[in-house]
Amino acid sequence: MYIKRAGTGEPTIVFVHGFTCDSTDWDPLVERLAPHNSLVCCDLPAHGRTPGSAADCTIEAYGGAVTQMMHDLDLPPVVLIGHSLGCRVVLQAYVEAPERVIGIVLLDGSRTGSNDPHAPGSGIVRQITDEGYEHFLTAFFDDMFTASSDMDMRTATMARATLLPAEAGTALRANLAEWDALKMDRALESVQVPLMAVQSTMLNLSGARTSLSLGIPVPWLDLVRAHIPWARVEIVPGVGHFLQIEAADEVGSLIANFISNLTPFAST
Repeated sequence: MYIKRAGTGEPTIVFVHGFTCDSTDWDPLVERLAPHNSLVCCDLPAHGRTPGSAADCTIEAYGGAVTQMMHDLDLPPVVLIGHSLGCRVVLQAYVEAPERVIGIVLLDGSRTGSNDPHAPGSGIVRQITDEGYEHFLTAFFDDMFTASSDMDMRTATMARATLLPAEAGTALRANLAEWDALKMDRALESVQVPLMAVQSTMLNLSGARTSLSLGIPVPWLDLVRAHIPWARVEIVPGVGHFLQIEAADEVGSLIANFISNLTPFAST
C-alpha cells in the first residue's frame, strides 16, 4: 500500500479512508494533529496510489492489509481512525490484532446490511447492474454534501470516485453490505478499548443520507452503544459526510481530546 507518514509524538494515529477515496481526505486533520502525534495515512488497495483488483476489495482484505502495515512499520499500539467504509476496516483490523490498538475513532459510520448476510450484497449488485455504475456513483455521492459544501471539494470527490473500476467498486459495495450483516455485530462486540463515534449524517429508512441536527436519534449510534456501553458519542451538525474536511477544526479537537484521555496509553 501507498503510505504517507507525518508528525511526531505518541500515540501514533493510523487513518483509513472511505469508499473510492484516498489518503488525501486526511490532509486537514494531518495539519492539525501532526504537531503532537505521529500519523500514518494509507491508500487502500485499488484506491489512490495503491494498485489492486476486485479480488483485493473486501473489508477482510483491507483489515488484513492495515494489520500487516502496522506490523511492517513496527508501530507501537495505535489509535485507529476510520471514515465511512474505513470504520469497517479499522474494526476488522482490531479484530485481527487487538494488541496493536489502544483506541478507535469511527467517523460517520453506518450499517447497510442486516439479516440474511448474502441478500444485501446481491441486491447491491443488481442495483448497480440495473442503474449503471456511473449513475450509481452519482446517486451514492450526491447526498453526502450539503448546500454549503465546497463545490470544488464536491466536484473533486465525484471525479475521484470514477477512478475505481466498476468491477472493483461493485465487488466492494457488495462485500461491505455482507460484512455489515455478518460481521459488524461481532466486531463491535469484541472492542475492549476506548472508542469514540463522531457522526455528521445518517442513513434514513430509504437509504438516503441526511445531515444531522442535535437530538435526532441515529440507529447506527444506538448499535454502537448497545455493543460498547462506554463508547463516547459526538455529533457534528450541519455538515455533510466528509466531516474530517468540512469540520476539520472541530473533529481535530475531538480527536485530540479523546487521545488525551486514553487511560491505557497514559498508564504505560
